[in-house]
Amino acid sequence: MAGRRGEDYLQLFVEEGDWYDRIVLGTLLPEWAWESLPRPARSWLRNYIGGVLLYFGSSLLFCFYFYHWKRNVYLPKDSIPSNKAMLLQILVAMKAMPLYCVLPTLSEYMVQKGWTRCFSAISDVGWVLYIFYISIYLVICEFGIYWMHRELHDIKPLYKYLHATHHIYNKQNTLSPFAGLAFHPLDGILQALPHVIALFLVPTQLMTHMVLLFCEGVWTANIHDCVHGDVWPVMGAGYHTIHHTTYRHNYGHYTIWMDWMFGTLRYPEEDMKKAN
Repeated sequence: MAGRRGEDYLQLFVEEGDWYDRIVLGTLLPEWAWESLPRPARSWLRNYIGGVLLYFGSSLLFCFYFYHWKRNVYLPKDSIPSNKAMLLQILVAMKAMPLYCVLPTLSEYMVQKGWTRCFSAISDVGWVLYIFYISIYLVICEFGIYWMHRELHDIKPLYKYLHATHHIYNKQNTLSPFAGLAFHPLDGILQALPHVIALFLVPTQLMTHMVLLFCEGVWTANIHDCVHGDVWPVMGAGYHTIHHTTYRHNYGHYTIWMDWMFGTLRYPEEDMKKAN
């Protein structure tokens, strides 16, 4: 791929960004509102609109299913958060959202400038290498997010001034899918930063990177609904609820492996036995 880093190849990333703009901005806004903006501003606006829609869409879906349609099936009545608690989480998330969207905007800009190891199409490397590269990318993210999250707890100023904003939700009846993005904005950016760091370490397809960044929104909504899916080795809501109630366990991201490796894993079954 190194031989294809000329202007013609980088133009593919620019064209891909323009395509994303047409899909999101062109569908939702009149042309005069966005077409004359500089590309980074268009990228930020697109990411902001996409992030807001994803946040409300995924969170409302989970809330409707577990709190209303399946009310008292997966969660007892006293574990369902109040509307006031969820509204406060929405306000925190919406205050942070403009800054959250700076990170994917910056990563896209760096890709378009040729500063990362991104490639445009899977055909550039073939499916075997693509799967190999994305596996390494995900391992980097698992490792990086685990340690970033853990240090946000262990380094007291980081916890006090950043991460404590999220940990006011420390009981089942204060957690909801809307809490998934209710962070201090710098906290949320730090925890997503391994996704961008990985672009400099392993060849990654740009579209895959963008999709995985937005998957974070759905994932964080899911792990804050307190409904334990029990799918090994997924770090589901049962594990993450323990994190919010003990503060010292289950720092991991998509899987339990990092917590298992570094001695911070606690199983939901352990809590169930103690409760009985």
